[in-house]
Amino acid sequence: MTAITAAVRSLGGDFPAEAFGRTYRLWPQVSDFSDLFTWDDLNEIIARHRLEPPRLRLFNDGTQVPQHAYAHPVVSKRHTVWHRIEPGNLHRQLSEGASLVLDAVDTLHRGVERFAEALERHLRTDVQVNLYASWTSKEGFGLHFDDHDVVVVQLEGAKRWKIHEPTRIDPLRVDVEAPEPPHGEPVAEIVLRAGDMLYLPRGWWHAVAATEGRSLHLTCGLKPTTGADLLSWLADQLRASATVRANLPQLGSREEQVAHLAALLKEFTAALHDGVIEEFLCARGTMDPGRPMPSLPFVGGIPADDNLHVRLTASGAWYEVDGEGRVVMNAGGQQWTFAAPALTVVKHLAEGRTTSIGKLAVASSLPVDQVATLITELVAADVAAVSRRR
Repeated sequence: MTAITAAVRSLGGDFPAEAFGRTYRLWPQVSDFSDLFTWDDLNEIIARHRLEPPRLRLFNDGTQVPQHAYAHPVVSKRHTVWHRIEPGNLHRQLSEGASLVLDAVDTLHRGVERFAEALERHLRTDVQVNLYASWTSKEGFGLHFDDHDVVVVQLEGAKRWKIHEPTRIDPLRVDVEAPEPPHGEPVAEIVLRAGDMLYLPRGWWHAVAATEGRSLHLTCGLKPTTGADLLSWLADQLRASATVRANLPQLGSREEQVAHLAALLKEFTAALHDGVIEEFLCARGTMDPGRPMPSLPFVGGIPADDNLHVRLTASGAWYEVDGEGRVVMNAGGQQWTFAAPALTVVKHLAEGRTTSIGKLAVASSLPVDQVATLITELVAADVAAVSRRR
């Protein structure tokens, strides 16, 4: 079992009913995550990418370290200015207690991207993975909370998490009030060691520090899906109603306003039918553009090559078989209708598999050129990508 599979499987079972969105949960020794992302990977990314704050930043005792303390400006021949990391000064800042944060590492590293994609399919939400590295027992950020749930995997070393219950339930990024800091002792003090995984709902306060030398961990931020999101989507759906589109009776009598409000309430109540949450989640998933990727050098269509590998880049893809046996697929805000023999191809792709065109042809009993034509449609619509390697 791979580390990614083990992590996703841990988030099944009783987790959705008992912990998700409710309380923290620790899974000791889920898997060996050491190959998911390494120090060499981090060195390569820092050396080869232009990582301006806030993409890459350092924190020490809750204060952000100024960029000039570990980087210097460089003017390119096209007169753009960027900052080159100075390894010696970077090392010095980190040895003096700073923590390093690299945001959205899933867009810089294919292995971490695969992890994020697996979580997105399983938890049905967008995921951004940030990396944290530290070398001392200083708390880089102090006591704080996040406005999104997190899944944390410890890659190397150990970190002590002091966890406090929320002082405001389910805080939002744009909220009407700020939570008060917690008082008293933490409800839990956990040492996360290499191979462990932790889930923390939004709003739960925490302070984190390395305990035994250097530490490396990934924090997967889960975009919350709230009632406000559902209501916003419903408002757009209800534009089909003449009652909703009608002008409010702002100059009418009180009786007219009450009658109009009653009509709106009837429309809204009908829209909140049993199953509307699943309908909303499916609609949102199929509209998600995912993580588009080019398929160079195949700019004129995907060739009938058995050895080309294909995957969907839109994680919220959804499909069904209609009354005439045709396969209707939705992804990236678009819809396709394929003949019945394409079902196996669509099913493999919608499950998030990376599979060769040759294997798809064998599994579906379709000729390779027909599979390549189907894949060409999806690539042209920015919901799939092909490559020579998996």
